[in-house]
Amino acid sequence: MSETRKTPTAQDAAPRRATTPRPARLRKADPDAIVTDGSPADGQNDASATEHIVGAVTRAIVEHRLLPGDKLVEQKLADRFGVSRTLVRQALFRLSELKLVKLEPARGAFVSAPSIREAHEVFAVRKMVEGQMLRELIAKVTPADIRALKAHLRAERDAVKRIDVPNRTKLLFDFHVRLAEVLGNQVLVDLMQELVSRCSLITLMYQSADDAEASNAEHVDILQAIEARDADAAVALLNEHLAAVERQLTERPRAPGLMLATA
Repeated sequence: MSETRKTPTAQDAAPRRATTPRPARLRKADPDAIVTDGSPADGQNDASATEHIVGAVTRAIVEHRLLPGDKLVEQKLADRFGVSRTLVRQALFRLSELKLVKLEPARGAFVSAPSIREAHEVFAVRKMVEGQMLRELIAKVTPADIRALKAHLRAERDAVKRIDVPNRTKLLFDFHVRLAEVLGNQVLVDLMQELVSRCSLITLMYQSADDAEASNAEHVDILQAIEARDADAAVALLNEHLAAVERQLTERPRAPGLMLATA
């Protein structure tokens, strides 16, 4: 059967105009999303004030009140904290060193949007660091440490049941920091805080589903192995826990609307 050809019209013959894709709308961070816990200027020197801002912005990121790609406006942050823009710039530079903020010339500061490759690299580092951390922790953990960690897991479970998204997110990530604190090594604690903060951004962007209840149950299993002083089991459970989160990563970032709904 022969194909009927369509006679070209004048409209068909006219060159089509190239369509320019619309740029994505810039979402400026709401300063109210950052909990200040009082003014850092009160009785603090510049270094303390800077760290106060760094801590507040980090918490807002971990608790998903700030989203990847959000623009951080210096003047609004300065007004929010009651400090100079110089101190805000110092805090933003520190946050950029922690890979939580990206500084772009002539554009400003933005909450980082990690790549999928960076996501896998962060999880690989966590497995290496936390595996050895657990072995050392089991050698020195005390009954008081176990009680404190169990109390943390109860707070996790309560936040999960209440569907308290910001609080449960913070508590789920903080469990790993609490483990580091048992060893009393501040460098390790700082490293874990950086890693879990970056993971918070990564899971917000790439995780296909939020399974906070499963994460809490996996934490309970890890702590039971720690209490039994079974290092091999604890490390195996930890690796399975981190791998489960990593498996949920996809090659495509979540749509901005989904990230906003999660926040």
